[in-house]
Amino acid sequence: MGAVRVLAERVWFDEGAMWVALADGRVLGVPLAWFPRLAGASAAERAAVEITPFGLHWAALDEDVSVDGLLAGRMGKFA
Repeated sequence: MGAVRVLAERVWFDEGAMWVALADGRVLGVPLAWFPRLAGASAAERAAVEITPFGLHWAALDEDVSVDGLLAGRMGKFA
């Protein structure tokens, strides 16, 4: 049996964290410091996220974060 892909449904930020709601009902919170490009971005730049089948993409910031990476606890360019 193949692995089931967990999809992101929503992304939001607070002062020190990025939060990701998953389609299976889980909510992940990770320190914003794990992602320096996002930490240094404006609220508008962070809000310009594209949710893809593989994770999160910010075109203007050249930043990609995979849901699998978040679930595994990988940070920065390894997520």
